[in-house]
Parts: sequence; structure tokens; C-alpha cells
Amino acid sequence: MDFNDTPELASFRNEIREWLAANARTELPEGVKYGGEAIYAVAKEWYKKTAEAGYACLDWPKEYGGAGLTPLHKVVWAQEVANYAEPDSYFVIGIGNCGPAVTHFSDEKLKQRLLPRMASADDVWCQLFSEPSAGSDLAGLRTQAVQQDDGSWRINGQKIWTSGANHSDYGVVLCRTDTSVSKYKGLTMFILDMKQPGVTVKPIKQMDGNQHFNEVFFSDAEIPDAYRLGEVNQGWGAALLVLMNERMAITAVAPDGFDRFLEFVKSAEIAGQLLRDDPQVRDRLAHWYSQHAGVDASYMRMLTAVSKGGMPGAEGAVGKLIGGRMNQDIANFTLSLMGEAGAVHDAATAMEQAYFQDAALFSPGIRLAGGTDEIMRNIIAEQILGLPQEPRADKGVAFKDIPSGNG
Repeated sequence: MDFNDTPELASFRNEIREWLAANARTELPEGVKYGGEAIYAVAKEWYKKTAEAGYACLDWPKEYGGAGLTPLHKVVWAQEVANYAEPDSYFVIGIGNCGPAVTHFSDEKLKQRLLPRMASADDVWCQLFSEPSAGSDLAGLRTQAVQQDDGSWRINGQKIWTSGANHSDYGVVLCRTDTSVSKYKGLTMFILDMKQPGVTVKPIKQMDGNQHFNEVFFSDAEIPDAYRLGEVNQGWGAALLVLMNERMAITAVAPDGFDRFLEFVKSAEIAGQLLRDDPQVRDRLAHWYSQHAGVDASYMRMLTAVSKGGMPGAEGAVGKLIGGRMNQDIANFTLSLMGEAGAVHDAATAMEQAYFQDAALFSPGIRLAGGTDEIMRNIIAEQILGLPQEPRADKGVAFKDIPSGNG
């Protein structure tokens, strides 16, 4: 793994530095902040601009709206765009999670129709997996898809914690299509039109004041069979592909808080003393730097494997586990350093524009999204360390025979 730019990547870096300097903002418009509703329109505008310039979805084929480059070009782009305030990762769930599913499992005609509009954010996508009774145990989901005489499918059920569903045009939905086999074998994945009458979206008010997550209800929603992703009852494999890409995407874009913490302690003072000179702060700084650098190296190793034709592996769980916990710990520690000032949550008057206050309130969600800490530890134990699987009482049992509080 070589961290230095190749001549090709160096040339690309110079090219995008010049373009970003001319087109990207260093500050968001007044009244716009990450997590708020106003950021959606700003993100749509930015994605449209990058698509028109040829910088959307850099590693997608050109016929699907991408630039036909490599995952390493994406790394260079991410490093450079991080110097600006543009919401460059706002639609990462659709592009990072749903895009690979459509690419791998739909036919060519559908890919050419749907993917370019996804790349430019003309169409926004969401991922419909979790349910009230199927979060960590995703394979226990109960939303049903029943095939009709004309070959189409009718969907009934509920999803929850669906990021961005309130703005989405399409979604990738995992449904139960057979209850007579084990819970992993009776699932099928589909593309869903989110704007049809049988789909109801209800935003969930979060403790940080935003409404990023949603409940989604299906009442005889219809899906043509052409929107089926993969074979009937083989949706678990497709779901794993989406989840691996999700964890890789989260590792790439979810902040672990280190860079902002480092900048804060370089200049901030408490009681006349520079924070950077405080022994406890220096100890935490060294500890979190080692974790930050380790996650970066792990992510680069995953990207190197993907650039050589591999698939995102279980290593993505390492970055998500460490980065999510680190982001929360840094936010809480920084607020404790601020003392009473840490209670101020108005961006106009708070220290650091309330960045750490926002992080403290939103960081628990990062540790849940894409799999809880406990699920990440299981993945690491079983798929990386080779430890035995946890015993499962429902192994091999038909889904309809598994006892449930739902009756």
C-alpha cells in the first residue's frame, strides 16, 4: 500500500484543486447547517454542479453517470473537497449503498435509466432495511412482498430509521417473500418508487432538533418484477453487499472528530492555559491520533483491495466501530473542557459554532446506523478473527415457525 500519488493521481489532484478553488464554497450560505433541512437544496445544487463538470461518482462507468476512474481517485477528491464547506457526502446512502446494488443486480436498460440520475442527485435514494422488530437482527424483518398474477409485487409492512426517506424518489427495500424457509433464505430485494400512493413517510424528530430519520409504511405498494434486484429469495446476499458498502461509506465520510478536536486544542484556552499544554488533553490527543491513523490505514487498505477488483470486506466494521465511538468520546470530552460554555447550543454564540454540541447529540445515531457496536464486534470476531459463531436457536428453522411477540 503506497500512500504517495502516482503521476496520474498527482495530475488529477492539481486539476480538481483548480476546479474546487473556482467553484466550491468555504462557508455554507447563512442559515444553512449540516443536519438541517436547508442543507438539502444546497446539496442538490452541489451534486448537479459536480455532475456537469464530470466529477460525479468518479469510479462509476461513464455510461452510468460516473467518470470512469478508480476508487483511489475518489480518495484524492475526498481529501481535496474536505477543505471546503460543500455537502459533498450528503447523498452517500443512495450513491454508496443503493448504487452498487443496482449496478450488480439490475439489467443494463435499468442501470442506464436510473444510475445517471442518481449520480447527479436528480433522483435521491434511500435504503429501507431496519424495522421495529428487525434492527440488529435484520434477517428477522417482516415486511412482506407477495407476487401478483401479472408478475408484479405488492408490499405491506413498515420500515424505521430510514435516512433521507422524506426526500427520496426511490429506495432499495428488503422484503420477506417466503416464510416456509429459514429467515436468511426467504428474502428478496427490490427497487421501490417512493412517490407512489402506497408509501407513507413520517419523519422522526431527533434530540438534536433535526429530522434525518424516518418511519416508512407500505400499504399495497406496487413494484414491477423488473425492479427486483437478484433472484427471488436470494436477497440476503444482496443485502450483505449493500451493508458492506454502507460500512465502507460510513468509514469514509462519518467524522471521527479528531481533526476538529486537534484544531480546537491548538489555540483554545481554559483559565488562561492553552489546552494543548494540559497533560490530560495531550494524553487523549495521542490516544485518539493512534486510532484515527489506524482507521485511515484500514480504509486505504480496503480501497486498495477494491481498486484491484475485490469487494468491500468485513474490515469496514473496524472503522465504523472505532470511528463511531471515538466521535462520541471526543465530543463529550471537549464539552467537559468547555465547562458551562458547552451548554450553549446556538451556533451564532457557541464555541466552535456548536460543532461539538451537535456531534454529542448526533453521535449515538452513528453508532447505531449500519449496525450497532455489538454487531460490529460480532462481525470482527467471526469474519476477521475466525472465532466461533454465537449459538442461534432459530438456525435452520422456517421463519413462520420462529416464536414471535407479533403473533
